Amino acid sequence: MEKLKVLFLCTQNSARSQMAEEFLRQFAGDSFEVESAGLEPAAAVNPLVVEVMAEVGLDLSQKKPQSVFDLFRAGRIYDFLITVCDSTTAERCPIFPGMTQRWHWPFPDPAKASGTREEQLAEVRRIRELIRERVQRPFNATFDAQDPFAR
Repeated sequence: MEKLKVLFLCTQNSARSQMAEEFLRQFAGDSFEVESAGLEPAAAVNPLVVEVMAEVGLDLSQKKPQSVFDLFRAGRIYDFLITVCDSTTAERCPIFPGMTQRWHWPFPDPAKASGTREEQLAEVRRIRELIRERVQRPFNATFDAQDPFAR
């Protein structure tokens, strides 16, 4: 059986999409091919994201943000496209061309976390848990034409 291909997409590929990609990889094992990308990739994954993901045993320290346009030019095709931009930037969420099942899961942007370092870490942890819960939810179901992630 061919693996389902999933792309998590956000603006910079430096936080939300990277977290979602790693959680799906952790929960699904070899059931999926999963990648993440951004419209305007950052130079690196957000250091606070790297730190809070390490707290749950996922190492993002060597991950590099990548461009959705590079994936498109390489001829990549996905069964599922999941945008993870927050609702305030939804209009900037990229659309991957081609025939794909597209879902939008709005998550707050960890880059907007403010306050002291501990307050920022607390906010990024909160976002991490939102993403983990959303990605983990379907593993008692099967991916199909319906959104198994819908509440």
